[in-house]
Amino acid sequence: MTPIRANARILTASLVGTAVEFYDFYVYATAAALVFGPLFFPSESASAQLLFSLMSFGLAFFARPVGAIAFGHFGDRVGRKSTLVASLMLMGLSTLLIAFLPTYAMAGWIAPALLCLLRFGQGFGLGGEWGGAALLAVENAPKGWEARFGAAPQLGAPLGFLAANGLFLLLGMNLSEADFAAWGWRIPFLLSAVLVILGLWVRLRIGETPAFRAAVEKAPPPLVPLGRLLSHHALAVLAGSAGVVACFAVFYLSTAFALSYLTGTRGFARETVLALQLAANCFLAMGIVCAAIWADRTSAKRVLAAGSLATIALGLVFGPVMDVAPLPVVFATSAFALTIMGLVYGPLGAWLPTLFPVTVRYTGVSVAFNAGGIVGGALAPIAANLLSGAGGTALVGLFLSAAGVMTLLGVILARPVPAEPVPAIM
Repeated sequence: MTPIRANARILTASLVGTAVEFYDFYVYATAAALVFGPLFFPSESASAQLLFSLMSFGLAFFARPVGAIAFGHFGDRVGRKSTLVASLMLMGLSTLLIAFLPTYAMAGWIAPALLCLLRFGQGFGLGGEWGGAALLAVENAPKGWEARFGAAPQLGAPLGFLAANGLFLLLGMNLSEADFAAWGWRIPFLLSAVLVILGLWVRLRIGETPAFRAAVEKAPPPLVPLGRLLSHHALAVLAGSAGVVACFAVFYLSTAFALSYLTGTRGFARETVLALQLAANCFLAMGIVCAAIWADRTSAKRVLAAGSLATIALGLVFGPVMDVAPLPVVFATSAFALTIMGLVYGPLGAWLPTLFPVTVRYTGVSVAFNAGGIVGGALAPIAANLLSGAGGTALVGLFLSAAGVMTLLGVILARPVPAEPVPAIM
């Protein structure tokens, strides 16, 4: 196989697999914001149902570090390829089964219990996904192209978001509210099976990374990668976790929270807000590409620092815009927010692997990425819902600024490990 074909296959495997994962993940986020509250939780009040729905959404972020440890263990001991295949299968199966769940009216408390169990499975699978996909790309990257190769998994996020939101938009335009709530919401979960099959077909056709092969030939992998990681690289884990908080907070506040707030509190039509977010999603892809090119020309650290400062500034205007601004201003702010997310998300694939040696890199990258997701992804929508009820959306914006401060501190404190030479791709 020629180097061009090998690189194309590697980048496709990183991109397609992560797009499938984020499609699955955002399908749940959209359904949680729109219909899961009244379908799966007791009807105490609409706000309580939405809060419980968002809490079930956040459950996956607590499952992700557990999945990161489990998949990271095998990724550092067995290899990147087989671990990535397993994570995709678990994520896809959990998503598919949600389509067949009974509602609270059908099965009582069993319905939310099963929903939370499958949501945990989604998070557990995704815990091993991003780190492996990033390493698959970066550990195969030509010299000087690490950030551009490492951005391939990140580009899966806007593609998955586009597919998920686009499908919900089409369903909303062609189904009545009653039909959508009765059965229409199940269709995106059913269609995930097609995407998973595509992702598996691509990933089964790739080989192991040169960096992992070289490390295994040099010395046996550690028996317990997590133990070595925490005993030798604890500061890197903390810094890396802080460094990813902003990207999660920007994404879920400007999409899931904004969708819920704009349709629920401000009363805009669901299809209008979904179309607005679909258009703004293009700016996320643009931001990721620009950030990757910028990072290869300067450094991933510099781009992340710039993105974190922009996140702090975004938080100062985000709340008032969501609360009172007309839709054109909301769109402009959403587009700006997702462009900023590109700056704090695009370079992560190149930045996080530099903090850990190859022997514990899968575990380190996965644990750091998903631990940061607890603060930026799980807590952000829940905190935003509570803060908006207690003191308005201005407090939500301050939460976003705080996330930017955390990422900036992580970038400042992080120290890269010495680069390890690997054989070239033949």
